[in-house]
Amino acid sequence: MRILQLANKVPWPPKDGEAIAILTLSKGFFLHGHQVTVLAMNTDEHHIEKEEIPEHLAAEIDFHLVNVPGRNSLIKRLQNLFLSDLPLHAERCISERYSEALAQLLTENQFDIIQLEGLYLCPYIPVIRKYSNALISYRAHNIEHEIWEHTDQIGGIWRFLYLRRLVRRLKKFELSFLNKYDVLISITERDGYIFDSLGNRKPRHTSQTGIHLSSLIPTAKNLEYPSLFHIGALDWPPSQEGLLWFLNSCWPAIREKHPNLKFYIAGRNVPAWIESRFKSDQVIFLGEVEDAYTFMNSKAIMVVPLHSGTGMRIKIIEGMALGKAIVSTSVGCEGIPAIDHENVLIADKPEAFIAAVDQLLSNKSLFNLLCKNSVDFIRSRFDNLAIVGALIDFYKEQIGSRRS
Repeated sequence: MRILQLANKVPWPPKDGEAIAILTLSKGFFLHGHQVTVLAMNTDEHHIEKEEIPEHLAAEIDFHLVNVPGRNSLIKRLQNLFLSDLPLHAERCISERYSEALAQLLTENQFDIIQLEGLYLCPYIPVIRKYSNALISYRAHNIEHEIWEHTDQIGGIWRFLYLRRLVRRLKKFELSFLNKYDVLISITERDGYIFDSLGNRKPRHTSQTGIHLSSLIPTAKNLEYPSLFHIGALDWPPSQEGLLWFLNSCWPAIREKHPNLKFYIAGRNVPAWIESRFKSDQVIFLGEVEDAYTFMNSKAIMVVPLHSGTGMRIKIIEGMALGKAIVSTSVGCEGIPAIDHENVLIADKPEAFIAAVDQLLSNKSLFNLLCKNSVDFIRSRFDNLAIVGALIDFYKEQIGSRRS
């Protein structure tokens, strides 16, 4: 099949969940023998030169990059706030230049599948309908309005009021595209059920983000035990909230019992206001690390204190594949059918989270067992080729039903 993926950012380098989710699927399509094209917005915020994409990857996937201004000035933000009904996140992804590039690509090429990587590509459905008869797939990475619906625990009253307006706009925007696609691909079954409850009537398939097992090799050669770490996109409000919750509600008690323990925080795009909150004894903020897998292999216990957000936490999948012992909330483990005390430790309240971390610090046998079980779990459930193969079968079935 000829597959076109539309993305609102270039999925290289794969340093965040969205980029990893897009690129992993692209590579899976290629390895299954399909022709893959990616048309990506090359924004100011995530700008790269095409020459930066490795030659071997460019030989497998046909990348088309469209320069689109993605960073909004204060004036544009205020205009959006008072003069627009669109959420800011959507407005900055609506580009005449990208629309023209898409129309030209569809005029010059024929595709069997056009996959929209996230909500903010849905405004281009009319362009696709005009120039192509391809099956349009909406791959919903998250339920966007739900992410922001629960993101009001930090900041003052003005932030709270802004987020309430943003949630209303996002929900209206999200609902406006229900059933305008041909098929819906949810990252988790939970998200799929919610889309159905909101009114989705199109065929749906759940396709979790898999991993290429050969690229994640666990090693304890330079392991610092005991140690705690967190890694993730620090410009994502749920991550910010979760870290502040952990630092305020859990870390003091953990450090009191383990005074020499170090907590490492790694991540990119951290705002200055939250970086200042990391300044605490034994908390080491590293910013963006050069090699995430090397960093993760060197630390012992991964904490994922998320309390909001939808979709799937790819960093947990990567951590488990690298044999990490993980303490996560229930929200953090959404979409990952891990079993408490077998693959991970799951805790939602501060007292339970503190106790779970303490178990792994005090019981090396439990730590070693979780490390081993996490690797076995990922290898049996998240092999990318198997996951992509099931998605391809779903696409072939849908294409066949259109023709019959």
